[in-house]
Amino acid sequence: MMTDLHTLRTLSARLGADPLLVQAAGGNTSIKKDGVMWIKASGTWLKDAATKDIFVPLNYSQLAGALNADDPDCESCTSFVRNDLNHTGLRPSIETSVHGLMPQNVVLHVHCVSTIAWAIHADAERLLTEKLHGESWAYIPYARPGLALSKAIRARLSPGCNALVLGNHGLVVAGETVDEAGDVLERIVGKLERNPRSVPLPDLVALAAIAKGTDYVPAVALETHAAALDQAALAHGLHKVFYPDHVVFLGTEIPTALSSSAPAIAIPGKGVLIHGSAKAAVEPMMRCLADVLRRVEPGSSLNALTVSDIDQLLNWDAEIYRQALKAH
Repeated sequence: MMTDLHTLRTLSARLGADPLLVQAAGGNTSIKKDGVMWIKASGTWLKDAATKDIFVPLNYSQLAGALNADDPDCESCTSFVRNDLNHTGLRPSIETSVHGLMPQNVVLHVHCVSTIAWAIHADAERLLTEKLHGESWAYIPYARPGLALSKAIRARLSPGCNALVLGNHGLVVAGETVDEAGDVLERIVGKLERNPRSVPLPDLVALAAIAKGTDYVPAVALETHAAALDQAALAHGLHKVFYPDHVVFLGTEIPTALSSSAPAIAIPGKGVLIHGSAKAAVEPMMRCLADVLRRVEPGSSLNALTVSDIDQLLNWDAEIYRQALKAH
């Protein structure tokens, strides 16, 4: 088992280091063996998987039974943690229920930007059906992680299914081994890949002048600035929320002028400013927003999260816990 977990750690670190697949503490991986499901801990970063102890062990049979019974404990899944093996004391991922429902030994969940660019379309299922012809996959309409998402998955999960596209969320793939799951991921991501539109370079001189005397600094990655340089990103991305980590880390609206408290600001035609006190996840999430929307055709009909969806996320105990962690 330790060899299998080591292999998963290696793959997890590689996935976590790719901003087109995973951003900050997003994404999670798991492996089931000898009655135990090891899953990434809530609030930890996949890119650290090879160097830090970020996996939490759960009693898999108890978890599986609870999921079948729609047990309320599946909201956090903390009741199923094997405390005798959990040396870190951390909680399991907020998306543990997804991993528990997939029958395969290895499950990989990523926030692939190309996948999200398809999954936020109003006609996402139709578009994805064309792209994923020949795959054993299922489309899952948006549902908040936890019991709601597990119910939505169970309603559409069929024997042999090894890939899920989660509406307004991301991609889940599975396999009996780490290598098999990795191969499925690579194949699905390849089929869904979308090239980003090119944008001009940010005006760093202008940004520095705007930020002078404030706590804001220009974003580090050139890709992040595209949120303020791409017209479709400006049109869609500043006033609507399209996936969970957007609202969790960036809020419900991204201002276009200096603000005393906003974690990030998109100055149209200039670039992006990041607040000096912002969490380490803020710039990766701003880049993710830009990366997603640069892959959406201008004028596309998109599904945004509703006010109710946003409220459920922000007031969810599991998400509040994840936000309270100071891993980075």
